[in-house]
Amino acid sequence: METANVKILFFDVGGILLSNGWGHEAREEAAKRFNLDYAEVNALHNFIFNVYEIGSITLDEYLDTVIFNHPRDFVREDFKDFIYSTSYELPDMLAWLKEWKKDCGFRIISVNNEGKELNDYRVRKFKLHDAFDAFVSSCEVKMRKPDPGIWQLAMGIAQASPQQCVYFDDRMMFVTTAQKLGIRSFQHTSFETTKKILEDLKKENLK
Repeated sequence: METANVKILFFDVGGILLSNGWGHEAREEAAKRFNLDYAEVNALHNFIFNVYEIGSITLDEYLDTVIFNHPRDFVREDFKDFIYSTSYELPDMLAWLKEWKKDCGFRIISVNNEGKELNDYRVRKFKLHDAFDAFVSSCEVKMRKPDPGIWQLAMGIAQASPQQCVYFDDRMMFVTTAQKLGIRSFQHTSFETTKKILEDLKKENLK
């Protein structure tokens, strides 16, 4: 596979730069805090969350199905505030990437699965515009990983061939899917390993 002339870096967000937007650990914590039946919540979540992530329903419509399908002794806004509060910055990576991007010589584009409200909140809260030139988010493009179409769309937006792109994701399944499209792809396992890969890519482009 050609490795020179890399122009575009595609990045997942949850699990690399930030916590997952509404992962199972957060849902388990919500079940304890709001006295919910976690098994029921999780089953309904798995039933409809993909629909939320591709932008076909709003966060309120997701909550109507998963949480407020019964009378509750708490209000919707409190639950939504809890969801937002479970997003946090993971150590080291985001702050370093924002600085590294300034003279790295690459365009950096996020390719992520995220519902609209969570995506907008996380971009604003964590100033992700300082890390990314563009966002190919599932809620905006109406498809989600592992649909190969989302990487193909990202390459079309970037006007780049697979050989000119590199992709990072914490989930091996998504790494494998991108590799099948000819994109040089890496599983993020730690800040130090991903930092070294990025520094090596920068050196390759300077040769």
